[in-house]
Amino acid sequence: MLSAVRHYCGLCGVAGHADAVQLTFLGLYAQQHRGQESAGLCAADGRTITRRGGLGLVTDAISPRDLAELQGPLAVGHVRYSTTGSCSESNTQPLLVSCSIGQIAIAHNGNLVNAGEIRREYERHGHIFVTTSDTEVVLHMLADTKFADRPDPLAAVLRRLRGSYCFLLLYPDRIEAVRDPSGNRPLCLGRVGDGWVVASETCALDLIDATYVRDVEPGEIVTLTPRGSESRFFVERGATRRAHCVFEHVYFADPASQVFGENVHLVRMAMGRALAREAPADADLVIAVPNCARCAALGYHETSGIPIGRGFTTNHYIGRSFIQPTQTIRDLTVKLKLNPIRGSVAGKRLVVVEDSVVRGTTTRGKMQSLRRAGAREIHLRVASPPIRHPCYYGIDFPSHSELIASGRSVEDIRRFLGVDSLAYLSLEGMLGALRQGQTHFCHACFSGDYPIPIDPTFQKDLFERSQLRLFDPPRPTPSPPG
Repeated sequence: MLSAVRHYCGLCGVAGHADAVQLTFLGLYAQQHRGQESAGLCAADGRTITRRGGLGLVTDAISPRDLAELQGPLAVGHVRYSTTGSCSESNTQPLLVSCSIGQIAIAHNGNLVNAGEIRREYERHGHIFVTTSDTEVVLHMLADTKFADRPDPLAAVLRRLRGSYCFLLLYPDRIEAVRDPSGNRPLCLGRVGDGWVVASETCALDLIDATYVRDVEPGEIVTLTPRGSESRFFVERGATRRAHCVFEHVYFADPASQVFGENVHLVRMAMGRALAREAPADADLVIAVPNCARCAALGYHETSGIPIGRGFTTNHYIGRSFIQPTQTIRDLTVKLKLNPIRGSVAGKRLVVVEDSVVRGTTTRGKMQSLRRAGAREIHLRVASPPIRHPCYYGIDFPSHSELIASGRSVEDIRRFLGVDSLAYLSLEGMLGALRQGQTHFCHACFSGDYPIPIDPTFQKDLFERSQLRLFDPPRPTPSPPG
């Protein structure tokens, strides 16, 4: 379990279908694991875009009445957790604006590393921002005449951006689906009846009985309308280094999804098999920390020959712990969610398989609960390398101080977690489980090799802090002593 880490977002859009709104809603529901802070949905009828959304899960934020009020053959939706900008109503996506070029709605998965620079530029020219999200800069750029007057305004805007992004932009008459030149985030296309669907993961296609067609290519813009689809590239095709986020396979994506051309479940099993070869253990039982580590635990069991069983029960009515706003609440949420099965673990030497360990506090709590349940030995095996570096592309661990593996040895971490032994999968072992290997994946959080230029001063609350500086009254200068 990726303790205390939050993920980016999930996108879904449908074009050219009479039930576009309902299908988009279901596509968001299938991707609820990608974000639980807020959800939103916009629909277009050829003339007007209408928006509904709010804080909470999809079913909390978008009511049956909302769905009935949203009309049209075009719809885009978003489930969010905040990578830049706090969890608030104003930051709920899709963002919808009316400007000189008409109505535009935008939904974003990823993080723009030069958003602060662009925003400051527009604020100096009098632009007013109504959110603290990096996504809003795209709307200001699209409305700017220096981009709007270009033959392809969207392509011109995209060429100014740096970072990780997939966008769904909804206009009254079309959807524009965009993937950044590195392909850092997944985005797929499918057919549903005579219409088109675009989503972050193929599990959304599965739920609405859509047929997978292909992935949106890095650097590609796909235009979807009720009449069909068109494609163009805003950068030279294949000119940018591929940098698929390996964490999609380690943790984030649904095991049923096809991501970056490979089934997530099969990749995680391969990682578990590699882990068993690299870090064997003398034990009685293999157990997984649910839910994402189950695939890797199966792989470990297959290769090691150690029996596999259940060590925890799972409360399915508790949301993913990484989505909670504070460490205290995250710890309590995990305690509610996972309960050790005493009869299964008491007196046993356990191999406990985790997908990753970030801050370590939640993992330590789970290991303590296994001790209290009577486990004789705990051998923790992690199906990814130590996370030693911040992520600037949309995963919420942006500082070295938050990472237990930053500046600490494996032995230091073992003592902190309170386990009898600890081993991580090597970087080579993790990448070896993927057909495309090291050359096509971003693994900066493990290796420190950042494929997209970064701003090392970035912090998630960058724009909130800017607002505080703007509105704080000047403080009086203290008098000198004496």
